[in-house]
Amino acid sequence: MIKLIASDLDGTLLQNGAQQLTLRALELIRRLTDRGICFAAASGRQYDNEVRLFGEVGDRISYIAENGSICIHRGEVVSRTVIDQNLIQRIIDEVKKDGRFEIIISREDSCFIEGRDPVFVNHIVNVLKNTTRIVEDVRDVEGPILKIAIGKMEAGPNMVKEYLRYLQGKFQKEIRVVTSGNVWIDFIAPGTNKGTALLSLLDRLQIKPEECMAFGDQYNDVEMLQAAGVSYAMANAVSGISEYADYVTDSVEDVLEELLHSQNI
Repeated sequence: MIKLIASDLDGTLLQNGAQQLTLRALELIRRLTDRGICFAAASGRQYDNEVRLFGEVGDRISYIAENGSICIHRGEVVSRTVIDQNLIQRIIDEVKKDGRFEIIISREDSCFIEGRDPVFVNHIVNVLKNTTRIVEDVRDVEGPILKIAIGKMEAGPNMVKEYLRYLQGKFQKEIRVVTSGNVWIDFIAPGTNKGTALLSLLDRLQIKPEECMAFGDQYNDVEMLQAAGVSYAMANAVSGISEYADYVTDSVEDVLEELLHSQNI
């Protein structure tokens, strides 16, 4: 019997660039939690952003944020990992030397960006609605730092893949470097991913991995899909993700509806 559902957001529960959940998704989550099934949002997004996204059901669910760097259940931190400050400076210097990508520094209380690109600032502040502080230089942000993300709004997939390979070659031995969505590259602490955060949450809730269902569409979802007893890759997932999942679906909502019916709830 499934007792916990973990779902990625962008490209998974949120389709086609949507920045708000459908009424159907919110109602399904309400019905699941009414019947004792836990739901965990698992995203590269910040915790504050996730809470706002889930609105009236936000206090019913758990959160895996910043690609697993922090996991929070009903206001209590279940797990948290941070990045070495010296390594942060070297990554920022490298990205600034390239010059094509904007940088987000994520702390538990806020994300920090520079104000160089108005389109980027608008996306972070007004589209994603992150809790955001604009600074002169992100190198001056004090820790502890949960995650570094770099992005470029008009970046093509080849540009992102090419730069990802370069950054992995340079930093992979020291930090995890993964895509998050189609225009983002994330740096997260070694040993940190959505899967490790999910396992910590399952342990806290005393739920077995085989009693968990997970959904994802990107390589930052792989460990979460592998940790869950039942896993779904999205039909529009990046190439190769379906190899890590038990099933493929084009709708998280449809699977949740089927689960409610199959478990007679």
